[in-house]
Amino acid sequence: MPLNPSVLRLATAQALAGANATVVFATGAIIGHLLAPSPALATVPVSVFVVGMALGTLPAGLLVRRHGRRASFMAGTASGVLMGLIGALALMFGSFAGFCLAMLFGGAYASVVQSFRFAATECVGPEQRPTAMSSVLAGGVLAGVVGAQLINATMNAWPPHAYAVTYLGAAVVAALSALVLHGVSFQRPPASPTAQAGGRPTLQILQQPPLLVAMFCGVVIYMMMNFLMTSAPLAMSLCGIERIHANRGIEMHVIAMYAPSFFTGRLIARFGETRMVVAGLALTALASLAALSGLSVHHFWLCLVLLGVGWNFGFLGASAMVLKCHTPEEGPKIQSLNDFVVFGTMAIGSFLSGGLLNAYGWAVVSSLVLVPVMLATSALLGLHGYRQRVGQAHGSASR
Repeated sequence: MPLNPSVLRLATAQALAGANATVVFATGAIIGHLLAPSPALATVPVSVFVVGMALGTLPAGLLVRRHGRRASFMAGTASGVLMGLIGALALMFGSFAGFCLAMLFGGAYASVVQSFRFAATECVGPEQRPTAMSSVLAGGVLAGVVGAQLINATMNAWPPHAYAVTYLGAAVVAALSALVLHGVSFQRPPASPTAQAGGRPTLQILQQPPLLVAMFCGVVIYMMMNFLMTSAPLAMSLCGIERIHANRGIEMHVIAMYAPSFFTGRLIARFGETRMVVAGLALTALASLAALSGLSVHHFWLCLVLLGVGWNFGFLGASAMVLKCHTPEEGPKIQSLNDFVVFGTMAIGSFLSGGLLNAYGWAVVSSLVLVPVMLATSALLGLHGYRQRVGQAHGSASR
């Protein structure tokens, strides 16, 4: 079946926007290490980027409800352009605060980009939604390549100000993304009696155990991925690994995040959302174990690849679980609330990673991943038991 033109546009925009995120994650901690007044603050810029993601989700959802997806897209890409321009200026003047401000705008851009997967489900029929979501994330495969090549080609283009040209390039990429998104069109959901009110009250929707578990698993998957990814480039640098190898590691990680999306939708349709989340959690645990097994460049690369695939399975699976817990008119507010919770808690891990890496080393940072993964797995097992009890109760009531 040919890909829906609007889904294709969203996938292309995902690739361009993901390239900007690759630039941030590959360079943020290193630039922070150069500009920050203390080594313990090296990962703060990346953490501010995550805070920007969290802060941007609810306003983006409100913008969608009042003015539509397109307005949200344009506001997001404008933030991406500002990230690149302010970031370049901050590097020219050696301003740590200025660079953190750039990361805040970059995070706001990323919060809108995260809504692309949900926007894709509004471009197709209900039966095509898992495939549409995974197709959009598949566009991110190019993000790792484009982002890494942008860094390698520009990081030393202006020797007095390393990475300044890189961030100017990121601004151009965000502007291109705006042009691509301009042609996206949506299938309007059918009107319902509660459409004007946005469906059920938010608290009533949040009382659903499947939604709470989906949100918790999304938090763990994304938080742990960010926790390790934020620290990895700086940890490689501290281990004496050349910067180009760190860039290559992030490139491999981003490709691993998005390449499985070519078939993740079909896997979800065949095995179900819950099993895909379990697979994602298992791969995240394996990434932690790979990081603990050695400090060579190949150990770092293996960790980042496993982490990327685990994120893809877990995050897409959790997102598909969220889709089953709301009606079309409830979508924007529940989706933005879900992303706010995911990115808000992820910021905690991002802020902690730099200080923990500086104080205790890469091994401690890596080992801390295992506890949240076990908690999320336990939550999924509890949800399975809950569904069995509900099914038995319904079966008894129908007799």
